[in-house]
Amino acid sequence: MIRVEQKQSALALIEEACCSGARKSKACEIMGINVRTAQRWQCMGVEDRRKGSSKKPANKLNDLERAEIIKILGSDEYRDLNPAQIVPRLADQGRYLASEATMYRILKEQKMNCHRSPSKPRVPKKPQELVADGPNQVWSWDITYLPLVIKGFFVYLYMVMDLYSRKIVAWQIYDTQSSELAADLMTEACLLENVGKDQVYLHSDNGTPMKGASLLARLQELGVIPSFSRPSVSNDNPYSEALFKTLKYRPEYPDRAFENIGQARQWVENFVIWYNKEHLHSGIRFVSPINRHEGKDIKILQKRHQVYLKAQQNNPLRWTGETRDWNPPETVWLNKSHKHQLPSDQLKKAA
Repeated sequence: MIRVEQKQSALALIEEACCSGARKSKACEIMGINVRTAQRWQCMGVEDRRKGSSKKPANKLNDLERAEIIKILGSDEYRDLNPAQIVPRLADQGRYLASEATMYRILKEQKMNCHRSPSKPRVPKKPQELVADGPNQVWSWDITYLPLVIKGFFVYLYMVMDLYSRKIVAWQIYDTQSSELAADLMTEACLLENVGKDQVYLHSDNGTPMKGASLLARLQELGVIPSFSRPSVSNDNPYSEALFKTLKYRPEYPDRAFENIGQARQWVENFVIWYNKEHLHSGIRFVSPINRHEGKDIKILQKRHQVYLKAQQNNPLRWTGETRDWNPPETVWLNKSHKHQLPSDQLKKAA
């Protein structure tokens, strides 16, 4: 929609061009408006005189409901969360105020929201396909650096996560990257999760520690099956990449750098506790990874479903279809192909 200031500026430029000898139709064409539109603006003014619809929707929020939502969005507990995180948290408390779309609309109207940049397009022709329909079937791991206060010095965070539950099953911070250290971490992960031979796939990129002889030999001893991304394609390992982004974009992440490796370990330990036990992950219907890993997510999602059914019964005009799907996702895919879909056991054998 053209603003009043833009209309006034356009009329001034057209009048200036006409005074210089230009034809009004040509000046309007250059400005990108119709001659009749310019005439109407000159005669009737540049203000928008459209009244709009006088009808109010039957399901419109009243002032008290709207004020309560604004209060929730601006509260200390929820102001750092988006509506996609707020709605399921409220549902867990037995409360339903509005949908995510309504909350986003209120955030926009109150100028409390900002536009998010679009994600990069996916790389076609994914490599090896893996699928998990339970915990400890497919793991993903990677290494990221954490800067120290001394310029040019870093420590390295090794982190292993379970794709089905998104739980961080093992992590460690070292001052160097090596295949030997990665081998020790994988041994620890298998012991913590009581993983048997040929039970779990371990996916990673093509870094030197990931393909080192020490790690590959240890994986063979443990019965862990390695899987690798294509060279220089980070999107083939999206779960670990997303995990590191979540880690480094936490509000508590240091603005400058870590003082030493001990401080880095303490911070990551607190992050892992928050991520596994408190974080409501969008990829698993907004339950915590530990609840998903232990199978407790089913009862949580059933409770949410009942909250939505009750909300629908109380305000049927606000629901045009079925309530939100709170069924837990049965499978999680890594590098899924669109050409074919095989059952879990056949797909693992094919890989």
